[in-house]
Amino acid sequence: MLDKVLIANRGEIALRILRACKELGIKTVAVHSKADRELMHVRLADEAVCIGPASSAQSYLNIPALISAAEVTDSSAIHPGYGFLSENANFAEQVERSGFVFIGPRAETIRLMGDKVSAIEAMQIAGVPTVPGSDGPLGDDEGEIIAIARRIGYPVIIKAAAGGGGRGMRVVHTEAHLLSAVNVTRTEAHSSFGDGTVYMEKFLEKPRHVEVQVLADGQGNAIHLFDRDCSLQRRHQKVLEEAPAPGIDPEARARVLEACRQACIEINYRGAGTFEFLYEDGEFFFIEMNTRVQVEHPVTEMVTGVDIVREQLRIASGLPLSIAQEDVKIHGHAFECRINAEDARTFMPSPGKVTLYHPPGGLGVRMDSHLYTGYTVPPHYDSLIGKLITWGDSREIALTRMRNGLDELLVEGIKTNIDLHKDLVRDGYFQQGGVNIHYLEKKR
Repeated sequence: MLDKVLIANRGEIALRILRACKELGIKTVAVHSKADRELMHVRLADEAVCIGPASSAQSYLNIPALISAAEVTDSSAIHPGYGFLSENANFAEQVERSGFVFIGPRAETIRLMGDKVSAIEAMQIAGVPTVPGSDGPLGDDEGEIIAIARRIGYPVIIKAAAGGGGRGMRVVHTEAHLLSAVNVTRTEAHSSFGDGTVYMEKFLEKPRHVEVQVLADGQGNAIHLFDRDCSLQRRHQKVLEEAPAPGIDPEARARVLEACRQACIEINYRGAGTFEFLYEDGEFFFIEMNTRVQVEHPVTEMVTGVDIVREQLRIASGLPLSIAQEDVKIHGHAFECRINAEDARTFMPSPGKVTLYHPPGGLGVRMDSHLYTGYTVPPHYDSLIGKLITWGDSREIALTRMRNGLDELLVEGIKTNIDLHKDLVRDGYFQQGGVNIHYLEKKR
């Protein structure tokens, strides 16, 4: 087992990783910016190191500072959490070159799946269903671009190969706007990601966002932990998730789950990962793979009983998976509401001091948060301050517990999006299950 893990992150995921380490008897090192001295995991860690000022670029994205912190604390491994450097292949490479274990996939795997074009090609080879598209990056031949769009059929979407978070994509409904859309997306991609490579896909008009959680040990063993529905989104950012995804065709589900498991073996995957799909008319279409732990991993943990972060740590220690596919069962249903420090109607960030924090409780209720009364939410980072997760024997029970949990959750001193979630979990269409990715945007 690993001896000491440096947690290269902040907030609720850093606290989540720390707790998993403590369960396994692993010592912990918390790194933090000057603005994050009072974070809960910093208080609880065995050691803490300040790695720079408030700016992410000078702290949590500062690779030399992180590796230096690992060296001076004699850490054996680095866990990147999610966001920041978690899917940065150069970081993973430098961590391992410096003699530490990177708790995640190999650098070459992160590179493969981080480029949307190479990821799609790899998934096609592995038998994972993909969206009809250009089968590679678009060239400069305008006639060929037009021909590809005609073959796919309008509407199409132009995407940056290195894009993410809803940036670097443009929907085209008519041929008249195609070439200008390609050029604008290329320019935007080069400016935002340093890579102007773009590709084309069929644009699905009313899809759901369904993803498959996987674990693989890099020793030939891989399992899936079934699926999640993440369709309630705002500007391509997830707001509320649930597991398992409701109303999925059983045969299509079985095929895609097994395809994802086999793909992990094909690409020699190591660690936790998530295959993201658009689901429409009973069919799955691969869009990308996230090579890290997901924000929404707790809903999968609640319905399978598998501790995903614990498995990450075991795999990084060189141990095989502790569970086989036939042992993974779904029990009940779970929801997760992402609680943000922001105005529920304008979505403007709301940093400041938390004058009162009271998490909900009861059977089937879990609150993952770094908040405490007196803590000051800084303005420098993502606005996520916690995740409320509920479980029940049925979807209805889990949803009832979520409604009750949101009513109990008290965060005062700053604005939050709790009222938005109260509205969503009482929405008639959402209660029926199966809303598409555009529902929240149109509802608001």
